Amino acid sequence: MPESSTQQVLDVRAGLAHALGAAQTALDAARQRHLAAVERRNRVAAAAETQKIRLAVERDTRLRDIDHQHHDDLAALAGAAADAGHRGAPGAAGDPWPGWTPTPADAGSELRVGRLLLPYDGEVPALVPLLDRGHVLVRGDAAAGDDVVAGLLLRVLGTVPAGTLRLTGYDPEQLGGGLAGFAALATAGVLTFVGPGGLGALLDELVDHVRRINETVLAGEHQSVRELAAATGRRPEPWRLSVLLGGGRGDELSRHEREQLDRLLRTGAACGVHLLLRGIGVDPPAGVEVIDAARGGAARLSGCGDLPVHLDEGPPAALVTATSRRIADQVAAGPGPVALDSLLPAEEWSESSAAGLSAPLGDGPQGAPVTVTLSDYPPHALIAGPSGTGKTNLIYAWIGALAARYSPAELAFYLLDFKEGVSFARFAPGRRDPSWLPHVRLVGVNVNTDREFGLALLRFLGAELRRRADAAKRHEVTNLAELRAEDPDGHWPRIVAVVDEFQVLLAGRDALAGEAVDLLEDLARRGRSQGIHLVLASQDVSGIEALWGRPALVAQFSLRIALPRARRILAETNPAAEALPRFHAVVNADSGAVEANRVVRVPAAGDRDRWGALQHRLWRRRPGELSAPRLFDGDAVPRLADSPDYADLTPAAVVPAPVVLLGETIDVAARSARTVLRRAPGRNLAVLGTRVDEACAVLGTAARSLAAQYRAGAARFSVACLDPDAAAAVDALRPDLPTTAGWYGPDSVGWLLDDAAGAAAADIPADRPHFLILYAVDAAPGGARTAELLRTILRQGPERRIHVLGWWRGAALLRETLGGQGSRTDAIGAWVALDVHGSELAPYYPGAGAPVWYPRPWRALHFDRSVHRGAEVIIPYGAS
Repeated sequence: MPESSTQQVLDVRAGLAHALGAAQTALDAARQRHLAAVERRNRVAAAAETQKIRLAVERDTRLRDIDHQHHDDLAALAGAAADAGHRGAPGAAGDPWPGWTPTPADAGSELRVGRLLLPYDGEVPALVPLLDRGHVLVRGDAAAGDDVVAGLLLRVLGTVPAGTLRLTGYDPEQLGGGLAGFAALATAGVLTFVGPGGLGALLDELVDHVRRINETVLAGEHQSVRELAAATGRRPEPWRLSVLLGGGRGDELSRHEREQLDRLLRTGAACGVHLLLRGIGVDPPAGVEVIDAARGGAARLSGCGDLPVHLDEGPPAALVTATSRRIADQVAAGPGPVALDSLLPAEEWSESSAAGLSAPLGDGPQGAPVTVTLSDYPPHALIAGPSGTGKTNLIYAWIGALAARYSPAELAFYLLDFKEGVSFARFAPGRRDPSWLPHVRLVGVNVNTDREFGLALLRFLGAELRRRADAAKRHEVTNLAELRAEDPDGHWPRIVAVVDEFQVLLAGRDALAGEAVDLLEDLARRGRSQGIHLVLASQDVSGIEALWGRPALVAQFSLRIALPRARRILAETNPAAEALPRFHAVVNADSGAVEANRVVRVPAAGDRDRWGALQHRLWRRRPGELSAPRLFDGDAVPRLADSPDYADLTPAAVVPAPVVLLGETIDVAARSARTVLRRAPGRNLAVLGTRVDEACAVLGTAARSLAAQYRAGAARFSVACLDPDAAAAVDALRPDLPTTAGWYGPDSVGWLLDDAAGAAAADIPADRPHFLILYAVDAAPGGARTAELLRTILRQGPERRIHVLGWWRGAALLRETLGGQGSRTDAIGAWVALDVHGSELAPYYPGAGAPVWYPRPWRALHFDRSVHRGAEVIIPYGAS
């Protein structure tokens, strides 16, 4: 029992010891885990602190990056905004006042009024829209508002072409003083002032203007004048800008005035009517820019939210005055022309001229093209305008518009300018530009002293009229349209003959003027049906008066075109041309009646670059068989080497009727005047006059043309020079004559005359032709015996194939050679007179009269009794 207790105690003690050991072990393990947990906690806390620091650094770095990016973005946006502001208001619309100048360009530009202050110390131009955009209402500080109004007015004037803006000023408080700096514009009609009681009438007139634009200009086809201008390239109406300066008491407006003002604020901008209001109390609708004027950056623009605006100072008074005067001068001078391209069709050479010729001459007041027609009615045109009013430019524009629409198969031009100058020369090939207008068949320039060329043109047109009339009879038709339908393979273009300064042709009471009038009347009366149209132009009243007194002729010219200040071309009661601005014309297709007036703005067709582009384009399209036009220049001396007749001469062993060329005829065709030296009495040539150069030119041409027809040895040439002044011309002739030619001087010419007189008196003709080319025959020594030898040669030589081509230094000296007064002159069958008056030529001219001839430099009168009814004027050929 006791053992059991002891044992139990031991067991208990052993159990307790074991439990204690286990507890100690558990405690030690717990302590270890605690230490590990504390260590982990410390590590986590340290890591968390490290992460917190890193995140803070990253946060700070990112925030700095964001701040930098934000700053850069704001700077970029500010720069872009500034660039956009400058682009939106270029030149006069946005330049600062120092150095400011008008720069008409884009009327759609916005206008600078100051600087928009950005929150981050940046600024951009503060702009407001006006023309074609809306209206502007200025409120707030009166002085600042005055500066804003003056600046806007000056900028808008500087951004549009002079004359395209009409200003109206209403200033009842200062009685116009608020716009005094712009007063110079009133003299040119750009600025109109309205009195204190005129607001209602002004608003009524503007509302009526808007109504008219909607009904007649836009006509439902376009939403605004700006859209119309973009579509057509033309602005039909000037802008209307009304500046309404009140005293700030809007309740003083009547109900009607308020209603009209509201209508304009809603609908005016689309029709080019704009309002600039200051001191007029209105509730602005959408589209009205409101400026709350204040100094020192406290201003606001409705289009810029709540951003402050630093308004610009007003423009200097001297700048306003000078600019207004300059614009007034430009307006008084008239608007500039539009470009030639505005007359050109979308597709060139696509129209038929069978029924007539129609083309725009320019645009009318509403912007629509004004078309001019030549047909059976109206058939012909008169153009008049003083020097400097654009007559030549108008003719260019008309020619260009027609040439672009009708091909050379449909239209042919014959152009003649009687005034000194070469205005039509551009249509023919030249030294610098080989192109020509394919429709032009003839160009005559510098013909103020060559009325014969105008007569030659009328004769040519008369012959063409007869040819067409004969063709119409064969086909049993009455007009060109029917003829073309019946003869589609024929060449029947409409012909337009333009004669500038035509009165020169009709000047005087001589036979030439009489024949010219008869031909004009016939062409004007009958040409309409055969497609021949005349356009006569003159720069002063004398040109038109040349036709007055010839009602049958004037009545045919029912199309009248009057340039500024043209007189007597329209009806006596029609003063429309007196107030025309530059580059404008009155087109009237009813003989000048007032109700037929159409005002047209003529493009700038004289610009060489634009015209050259058109002409080259058409020239490259010309048909291959088309030849260059004939160019007659009255100031140019023709060359024998350029003569087609001379080029056609070929040498032969036998020439039954040798041709002597003398000079160029004043004719439509570039032909040479000629005399044929047949084996018949009188077939000699005399050149009469004292002008050595011209006499030598005629004899040299005659000799060279004869030499070109004979083979070597087939003809005999003998040249005698009896005047030392002709020696150089004779020496220049040597290379062009056969080497067997004989050359004689005063000491040896007697032998030549003895030999030729003997052969002339012989019973049989010479074995070959013998041509005696004698310079200054009257200077031959030998007296009476020499004269007798010459008479024998002249009278009997041609039948023996001996011909004299001689120069006598006066008509009386030739008469002495022939035997004196009372002697026969038929030994001289052909003659060329230089500085010899017509009365001196009576003995050598058929009938009892004398030719009408007044000597002119480098012109000669040619007569051949075997072919001519009357003498012809020729131009001697110059040195080749």
